[in-house]
Amino acid sequence: MSDLRYWVWLSNKPVRSRVKNLLLKRLGGPRDIYFAGAGALERLEFLNDEERGALAVKSLSDADRILGRCEEENISVLTLQDAAYPQRLAEIYDPPAVLYLRGKLPPVDDLCGVAVVGTRNATTYGLKMAQQMGYGLCKCGGMVVSGLTRGVDAEAAYGAVMAGGRCVGVLGAAIDDERAFGRLAYDVTATGAVVSEYPPGAEFRSFHYRERNRITSGLAVATLVVEAPAKSGALLFADEALEQGREVFVVPANADAAHAAGSNRLLMEGAQPALTAWDVLSQFTRRFPTLSEAGRVQAMGGRIQQLCDERAEAEGKPPETVEEAAEKAEKAEKPGSKKAGRGILKKLRGKKDVDKPKAEEYIDLEKQLSGLSEEQLKIITAISEPHTHVDDVIERTGLPAAKVLGELTLLQIKGYVSQEPGKRFSLNIIQK
Repeated sequence: MSDLRYWVWLSNKPVRSRVKNLLLKRLGGPRDIYFAGAGALERLEFLNDEERGALAVKSLSDADRILGRCEEENISVLTLQDAAYPQRLAEIYDPPAVLYLRGKLPPVDDLCGVAVVGTRNATTYGLKMAQQMGYGLCKCGGMVVSGLTRGVDAEAAYGAVMAGGRCVGVLGAAIDDERAFGRLAYDVTATGAVVSEYPPGAEFRSFHYRERNRITSGLAVATLVVEAPAKSGALLFADEALEQGREVFVVPANADAAHAAGSNRLLMEGAQPALTAWDVLSQFTRRFPTLSEAGRVQAMGGRIQQLCDERAEAEGKPPETVEEAAEKAEKAEKPGSKKAGRGILKKLRGKKDVDKPKAEEYIDLEKQLSGLSEEQLKIITAISEPHTHVDDVIERTGLPAAKVLGELTLLQIKGYVSQEPGKRFSLNIIQK
């Protein structure tokens, strides 16, 4: 506890983080810094006059007050010398001397942590993708690191919470700041932790958010930018991550989308595109062998359940589980016309039946399509090109809107069709 007082004393001084670490390297520890005289401080060329003056104040009353509040509020204190301090974070240019935390810090160095960032004013697409990415990252064995601010950051953390996975929230305010430590933060502590370098009672400063970036990125091995306009703090975050040697991934958006102009620009500058959580995690499987692509199936299961709920709502019926929907579809299917099936195959593959002997996978695909109902075949035929809008499908088939939506849900469950942003659909070619 005695050493902890000096750590808190040092961390609470208005001294640059980089300088605090230089002091530790030069003088040996926080106790040595505390007892360093004016002459010793004067000889340290990296200190400015204000920092020398702050270090000359030797009162420990603030440190004792902070530690007292931590004990009262069940806040843990982690110092740079502690074994539990993440080595990944300790190796950055200017790691925080002290971390205050609530919850239980996961084994950060053993997990593939991904910092998910983006704009606070995200679109519906951005929010959806952030939540799906957070969910998928955890289901595949990764860990989400989030600033917990509204928009992309919060949705990614929420996705991690829904997956029951590990998440670390990093606050840009005091660890007990009620505005920052809201309901989501408490949910995160159920399976992870919320950390801050600012002690309970610390006054908020606008630059704290920028300082937080180095911690959020430092706890992760990669950064995923979901949606960021041309002028966005997420772009500054990506710069910080690159300076730390982290990989940067980006969720692509429409080329003319102003809300994603910045993130799309990152793609142009060499960031890696990511359509799913596994696109990120697959780059780190050798380093983290516990990562599993099988988690994608579980993540997709959540998406399919959402589709089932949407279908039930469109038809005005009670919601049903994925298993019930699949069983219902199996019983309702009627053999379709083989001729119709061959026509669709020729459209998809661009070949005539007499071009050459049919490959085994081509025959298998024909068998799958021949098992669809006439209405489902109509819908597949109506999706004549990728990214077909649902309104076009309804118009081309002549079927009621509710019927089209219901059948599209079943086709997605079976893997024939995939839904894209903006209620657009594309066909999937399933080969076995």
